[in-house]
Amino acid sequence: MTTERRSPAVDADERTMLEGWLEFHRQTLATKCAGLTDAQLAIASVAPSPLSLMGLVRHMADVERSWYRRVLAGEAAPPLYWSDEDPDREFHLGEGDTWQEAYASWQAEIETARRNAADFGLDDLSKGRSRHTGEQISLRWIHTHMIEEYARHNGHADLIRERIDGATGD
Repeated sequence: MTTERRSPAVDADERTMLEGWLEFHRQTLATKCAGLTDAQLAIASVAPSPLSLMGLVRHMADVERSWYRRVLAGEAAPPLYWSDEDPDREFHLGEGDTWQEAYASWQAEIETARRNAADFGLDDLSKGRSRHTGEQISLRWIHTHMIEEYARHNGHADLIRERIDGATGD
């Protein structure tokens, strides 16, 4: 598996550095999913976990949506996959769930996240509030959290991809 990720500049200002690392991790997850079929992308990591590559992409679509739409921009954007009745719905794949839909949703949320973030400075507080703490959150915190979120899940993606076809790499 080849990677076409761009490493962040080593001498960039803070915002460029944060956004560079966020893009790097977004590209990493896409790379881990590249070249697989819907069936392979739906393979769960190991019983009893339902964690799969397609599920991770769906999860990250909802995470992007939550932080950059609901919290940062204050939009009323309902979840794409999870619900109060099934908080892990993004990982509970059915026969009608496809990579094409999951990938398109994820990319649309990434594009919206980029547009929304462009309207804020790193120190600016969000228009919405965290559903966990009720606080307004700075863009700096959101970017940093998203880097952490992707990095953690990219570790999962590494192991799932290796299980599927033996492919390894950064």
